[in-house]
Amino acid sequence: MHVFGRQRLLAILLALLFVLCGSARAKEIYSDEEGEKKAELNLTAKGSSLLSYNPDDPFLFPVRRSALGLLRVRTGLRITHSDRLNSEFAYEHNARAVSNGASVSSGGNILPSFAEAPWRVEQLEWQVMDTTSNFAWRHEIDRALMAYHPSWGEVTVGRQAIGLGRGVIFSAVDVFAPFSPLEVDREWRRGVDAARAEYRLSPTTSAEIMGVFGDTWDDSAVLARVRGYLGDVDGELLVGKHAEDAMIGAVMSTIVEGAEVHAEMAGFDTRNDQAGGGFFGHDEGAVKGLLGSSYTFDVGQGLTLLGEYHYSGFGVREAEDAVVRLADPDFQERFLRGDTQILGRHALAAQLSYPFNSEWSGTLLFLGSPTDGSGVASPGVRWDVSDTTSVTASGFLPWGEDPSNGRLKSQYGGQPASLFLQVSLYF
Repeated sequence: MHVFGRQRLLAILLALLFVLCGSARAKEIYSDEEGEKKAELNLTAKGSSLLSYNPDDPFLFPVRRSALGLLRVRTGLRITHSDRLNSEFAYEHNARAVSNGASVSSGGNILPSFAEAPWRVEQLEWQVMDTTSNFAWRHEIDRALMAYHPSWGEVTVGRQAIGLGRGVIFSAVDVFAPFSPLEVDREWRRGVDAARAEYRLSPTTSAEIMGVFGDTWDDSAVLARVRGYLGDVDGELLVGKHAEDAMIGAVMSTIVEGAEVHAEMAGFDTRNDQAGGGFFGHDEGAVKGLLGSSYTFDVGQGLTLLGEYHYSGFGVREAEDAVVRLADPDFQERFLRGDTQILGRHALAAQLSYPFNSEWSGTLLFLGSPTDGSGVASPGVRWDVSDTTSVTASGFLPWGEDPSNGRLKSQYGGQPASLFLQVSLYF
């Protein structure tokens, strides 16, 4: 089918979905007389556009100007079976159309990844129609879980979202499908296949065991976690198996003079040598670290400043080595599953956020490499038109040495200058 035909078919189907959404504004679709059993349906549709001006390197970017359209339609169902048992299910359509010369996988560090999701026994993802160089339309089951809430803790089994640590832009311990630092559509973390059981040791402490599964044992993880808080200080310890690595991690956050401070550290004993050398003479060792803080100033509605520093022992020491290293299957696998959120080893982030009023809010993010001086500035604004509609706009303005002949010269100099626009509808 011609690309235009596919786009027209997609538009018709989405129009039908919007009509259905408009007739199903009530989130609660079932409830018994006692109100103990109920079912809630959430429908979300997002239409996005990414306009990019690419660096002058035909090896990495065949065209200088590109445009990408993204449509996501997500259905979420939550059923409360009793006061101790509930289940969740989410089904999503994801379609992309790009201009000639661009790739449907472009915008991967800004838009949700089109690569296979890690940490799944089965992808449960299918193509609606054959993918072409300019168009792709997929659908997947992104959540399917049962959660049991006994008096002593919580048990969750099935496809679910798992977020670890306290980091906002980066993380050292968030190892299960983490977000990209520049990803603007952060509403849903991709689901992973897992079983978790948490036991409350006391009112302030708990212990948890989690198994996160891939299609083989070497692609699976088993982690134990102990967490708790004392006054303004809270923390957690993690230890276990992460794919083929042994992993140990620690997280801490507290309040200092009105500012929130958080830190993370994780060590990995891997199966092979790491890019650019290991840690403390151990070529198969890697360490990740994070130090960050946020403070809200008493200015108007409240101006919040966030700063974070991230070190990734999985990254490359020089940006010029990144393309070569990405050809290494082991490094590529680690990068795609989120073992390192950055290509390099060091990154800094500073973010300002301010709510102008109940409808408008803005952010300004600076992301940079202290190694080569490159970076990206990303201003953004969100308009909550109503309870069911929001509009988001973000810009991405990179600086740093441009790539040449297919090789990066700086960590962020190869980032396209881009404009992102999104309309979200919630029902």
